[in-house]
Amino acid sequence: MDRDVTVIIGIGGMGQAIARRTGSGRKLLLADFNEDALHEVAGRLRDEGHDVAARTVDVADHDSVRGLADAAAELGPVTRVAHTAGLSPTQASADRILRVDLLGVALVLEEFARVVARGGAGVVIASMAGHMAAGLPAEHEAALARTATDELLKLPFLAPAVLSDPGAAYALAKRANALRVQAAAGAWGERGARVNSISPGVIATPMGHQELDGESGQSMRMLVDMSATRRLGTPDDIAGAAAFLLGPDSAFVTGTDLLVDGGAVAAVRALAPAG
Repeated sequence: MDRDVTVIIGIGGMGQAIARRTGSGRKLLLADFNEDALHEVAGRLRDEGHDVAARTVDVADHDSVRGLADAAAELGPVTRVAHTAGLSPTQASADRILRVDLLGVALVLEEFARVVARGGAGVVIASMAGHMAAGLPAEHEAALARTATDELLKLPFLAPAVLSDPGAAYALAKRANALRVQAAAGAWGERGARVNSISPGVIATPMGHQELDGESGQSMRMLVDMSATRRLGTPDDIAGAAAFLLGPDSAFVTGTDLLVDGGAVAAVRALAPAG
């Protein structure tokens, strides 16, 4: 009998934590753009006893994502999919962030809706930045949620002349992640599967530390200090949330976003003027 397949897209700190938390007893398919890092992590997890396959992927390329989904289905029933790949404002231009963080998520949601097994579940890593972005016009949110994937980056309000700041592009992309997940829940439901997103706060991953050392580091530390928990999140905090959303205890949860930020967004909203 084929083992159930867990797909982890992005092998950074959160991806590795989710793989360890959810991969035992299953076939793990790890995917990442960085081939050297991918094979290093795959080897480490094999040494820990996991059954691991690895495949390079460019989430901004439709053919590459389609190939990943097909490869996963060939391994066995695809019952868990965790999409953690992304770029932060200190790492890339606005255009590249939109391609990876926005289009990449849309492509994964579309292609894995074809192959996910009945009873399966998916989770997409968004960000608390999507909750803190300035309110988008309703027509923009509708377009981000429902525009065909191959037309998504042609939306006028995503044009480089309009959206050139990496931080603004990141926040918009992460808001769009939650919107795309909500819109995709129906297609996943037709397969008897569920899909949700997680919006992490400031997490102690290499990417998180890079952001803390960057231009937005001071404001990020202020968010941590004013939050209820007053600490950085850990990859294991996100893996715990992912395990819930990918597992049977969330069988009635789909098309929603889980904010896992230690209370940072709640603190900001509590200080906002009334009215």
